[in-house]
Amino acid sequence: MVQSLNGRSNSARVLRRRLEILRFAAAAFRREGFERAAMRDIAQSAELTPGALYYYFRNKQEILYFCQDYSLDRMIEEGALIRRLKGPPDAQLRRLILAQMTCMLDELRGSAAHAEFSALPPRLLRKVVLKRDKYERMMRAIVSRGVRTRVFRKCDPKLVTLAMLGAINWTIKWFRPDGARGADEIAREFADYLVRGLKSGGVTRKSKVARR
Repeated sequence: MVQSLNGRSNSARVLRRRLEILRFAAAAFRREGFERAAMRDIAQSAELTPGALYYYFRNKQEILYFCQDYSLDRMIEEGALIRRLKGPPDAQLRRLILAQMTCMLDELRGSAAHAEFSALPPRLLRKVVLKRDKYERMMRAIVSRGVRTRVFRKCDPKLVTLAMLGAINWTIKWFRPDGARGADEIAREFADYLVRGLKSGGVTRKSKVARR
């Protein structure tokens, strides 16, 4: 008998297997699109019988929820660790961006399920939205501290945070695990670019005087 989502074993073996299936599902979602991909496509990608796949996930929505729940838990844990360790806000923000992109692009292989959360049933969608909001507040708190301490230029922390998350989340639309640039390289460049953009306040008064 297939256990319920909340009642399934949380053993390391089951978690590893579910993550493996999610990575294969990512390939099916990229190839077919989330809406068109069928469970049989995912089973074929993972070289599983449909029955074996249904032992771990009852349907695509369950795969989608697992992707969201797992990745958000990982990112919230990283955000809490960064907050405990303290450090300058630019280093904190860079570390958080790297952690998020590594999880999305490397561990989850750029699964499109990360962006399709609105397809979840209402009960699960509410849980995901609460965790997404919590993570967004964590990132926004770092940006706000950077603005207060003048490490970052003056800006609207909420707007900037939403813009950064939008750019980061969009990478799963074009990232390919077998592409010319690996997940680590893309994550580093994004982190450098986004943090540097907050630190660059445009042309300073000193620079203007120097060019006269």
